[in-house]
Amino acid sequence: MGIRKKTNKNPPVLSHEFVIQNHADIVSCVAMVFLLGLMFEVTSKVAVLFITVQYNVTISANEGLPEESGVNHFHHGLKDLATVFFYMMVAIIMHAIIQEYVLDKINRKMHFSKTKHSKFNESGQLSAFYLVSFGWGTNILMSENFLSNPVNLWEGYPHTLMPFQMKFYFICQLGYWLHALPELYFQKTKKEDIPRQLVYIALYLVHIAGAYILNLNRLALVLLVFHYFVELLFHVSRLVYFSNEKRLTGFTVWAVLFVLGRLLTLSLSVLTVGFGLANADQQGLDLANADQQVLDLANGNFNVLFVRITVLATICMTQAFMMWKFINFQLRRWREQTKTQAQPLKPKKPQAPKSKSKKDKANGVNGVSSNGADSPRVKKEKSS
Repeated sequence: MGIRKKTNKNPPVLSHEFVIQNHADIVSCVAMVFLLGLMFEVTSKVAVLFITVQYNVTISANEGLPEESGVNHFHHGLKDLATVFFYMMVAIIMHAIIQEYVLDKINRKMHFSKTKHSKFNESGQLSAFYLVSFGWGTNILMSENFLSNPVNLWEGYPHTLMPFQMKFYFICQLGYWLHALPELYFQKTKKEDIPRQLVYIALYLVHIAGAYILNLNRLALVLLVFHYFVELLFHVSRLVYFSNEKRLTGFTVWAVLFVLGRLLTLSLSVLTVGFGLANADQQGLDLANADQQVLDLANGNFNVLFVRITVLATICMTQAFMMWKFINFQLRRWREQTKTQAQPLKPKKPQAPKSKSKKDKANGVNGVSSNGADSPRVKKEKSS
């Protein structure tokens, strides 16, 4: 993120500088249009598509689930794109609020350099998002008992129905990571930083959207909570480091948890997709006496060999890529520290004697000029 300089000059309307300076106000006006649409019967049906969560299903006792009688659940569909778009605008507004009222005030007090300014803004925004997402996701895991009974991650697949909190969680996740794309323009991100940010934004969108479409939302929720906790620790440690460069303990703890997080992600993915769903699929084939696996798009069943291999390959490649970046970062940091320690201390140069002032050179020191003759002042004193 670049440093946005505020000037008293008003840029031309609809110019790049005008849009960048007022993008939060513009997006707020667009979001307000959707909210006002709820007040009129003609536009309420369209506005509801953007604001409220769609595809609700009420489960009753007649449908075989008496313990969840009268509970609203939700499944996914194309109408979710409209909802994701609205909450992407909400994320842009929240981003601007945190930047203006929190991060910019801290930056003015700390007087960071341009590099630290950019990294501080990035870590500040992501720390707020990771903290909210981690707390919200943990609450869903506890309420749905996914941690106490891991078999629920694959038992009963396809998990086409989700409680409201889980579906809204994934809608907000997609909205946030989509908002990060226009923020590259709004925050005047440096050209050399854009490829790195595009890579991790794309990775988040592919994994979250893929799990949401393939009805692997339970596995995705568990993995996101663990991943967000590790990332939260890293960005908080970086914020602490900017305030005091001697505080490096957080990075050490993060390095250990990062490696453990990658191992946990691979283990849980192989257990759920490679063993849990594979065994469930084999049991279904035996009962149905089927000869081959078939996709069931109508019922949202993607539990076939090709899909399972694709999912596992994608997860493994992503974890390998993250570990490769992590190892390269640690090696580069270790080499820099080794070079710093290996460099010998340079001996201090002896201080040269102070040169005579121009007045002393002209009059001589102690009444004697530079050529050995008496100075005019001494001659005057002798004659008197």
